[in-house]
Amino acid sequence: MSWGNKILVVFIAFGSMISYMVYRCATTPVNLVSEQYYKEELAYQKVIDGTRQANALSGKLELSRHDQSIILRLPAEMKGKLTRGTIFFYCPSDITRDRSLRLTTDALGRQEIAARLLRKGHYTVKVSWETGGINYFIEQPLVIN
Repeated sequence: MSWGNKILVVFIAFGSMISYMVYRCATTPVNLVSEQYYKEELAYQKVIDGTRQANALSGKLELSRHDQSIILRLPAEMKGKLTRGTIFFYCPSDITRDRSLRLTTDALGRQEIAARLLRKGHYTVKVSWETGGINYFIEQPLVIN
């Protein structure tokens, strides 16, 4: 085989490899943290204020896993108060695992969530709620085995 043919084979192999890489990049799904990330970034001051309010509470939000459920307990100041909000289970590795639930606590500030709603993995639980016109926001990690 002459050196001209060898150069031709190298160029064809290189072109094939680049074509394959372009194909793979075009068909790989890209999961953004949020489809509306710019809009959410503009409203991020609300998250900062909510975090500051939640940190000022005497207790912290508690997440615990019991058999077939996940127990969420709001701080003691929230017991018996009307709260409304959301619980967002964010899975950084797979957007299809994200879950958003309504926060509906009992008189003790507790909510039980069925563990079957979530698949195994690492989650960041983002809880935002409002009580008495004050917004609160807390993030906590959670691992489902």
